[in-house]
Amino acid sequence: MQQRFKRIAIKVGSNVLTKKDGTLDFTRMSAIVDQISELHKSGVEVVLISSGAVAAGKNKVLADTLDAVSQRQLFSAIGQVKLINRYYMLFRDNGITCGQVLTTKESFHTRQHYLNQRNCMQVMIENGIIPIVNENDTISLTELMFTDNDELSGLVATMIDAQALIILSNIDGIFNGNPADPESQVIRKVLPGERDLSQYLQTSKSSLGRGGMQSKMGIASKVADEGVEVIIANGKRDNIILDLLDDSKDIVCTRFLPDEQVSSVKKWIAHSEGFCKGEIKIDNGAEKAIIADERCSILPIGIKSVSGSFEKGDIVSVVSENGVQIALGKTDYSSAEATEMIGKKGEKPIIHCDYLYVL
Repeated sequence: MQQRFKRIAIKVGSNVLTKKDGTLDFTRMSAIVDQISELHKSGVEVVLISSGAVAAGKNKVLADTLDAVSQRQLFSAIGQVKLINRYYMLFRDNGITCGQVLTTKESFHTRQHYLNQRNCMQVMIENGIIPIVNENDTISLTELMFTDNDELSGLVATMIDAQALIILSNIDGIFNGNPADPESQVIRKVLPGERDLSQYLQTSKSSLGRGGMQSKMGIASKVADEGVEVIIANGKRDNIILDLLDDSKDIVCTRFLPDEQVSSVKKWIAHSEGFCKGEIKIDNGAEKAIIADERCSILPIGIKSVSGSFEKGDIVSVVSENGVQIALGKTDYSSAEATEMIGKKGEKPIIHCDYLYVL
């Protein structure tokens, strides 16, 4: 089968990998591995983002004696071993080696840490090894946590320059109503400029994972706007991965069609909102300029005010005169230096256009 994608990221949710009693569904895992193995052998480079560690490690006896944070740490420590061991054996049976990459939100904070992770996965891919990525739940707590593995999958997909991200859940896609309503239908395509589907979404979340369809919609929109096709589909369906990638088959799913590609560094900046160290307010003229032309930088003459405490190289939020966030950028100056330069002509950019991502 001819593949139009050379490199893809596949995210598998907890509700796909577990049975109703919360234990790992080895049959489903095996089917997913078989499909990924077939893609791998056909020349497609695959990175797998897998949930399921906490679910795999759940223990009712221990759960009754521990607080919620301790439960999560302990269950993930136990479950991650079970999860990756099963993956290792299943891929080995297909003649393929897999490797584990555990990460935290902090690991995406600096450009250097980001590039270190990217290089690790690139080396694995180049040597025929399938990276299996998961959040390190043993140390990722409260504000250090990703919203869910949907957020992580978006970061990984853009980081490795994937052409497509497949998010497998236990539902066929995003519906235009309550999925339980027979009249509701799956929204099949979401075009650039038409990403907001919040009016259709239910607020319920997975009983096992932390995410919901609202989260998937948000991540899919952002990643698609960065040039990656995103597909939300039902991972419980047989042969779903291969069928989704077969253009001759019309599989029910939601596809977010990609916008133009953006640079690797801008992809990193786009997903760094949670790490903003400060805020730069610009005037209306500067706002119009950066929105109209992606080659425009943030110059001191267009800055109204600087707030927060940041150093050169930190991520900052760029807001309009009325306080609306319009961009993210990596600053070339500290907050003290930027403050001194407010309104000055003929100075170098506070944020160069190469490091400015307009929302």
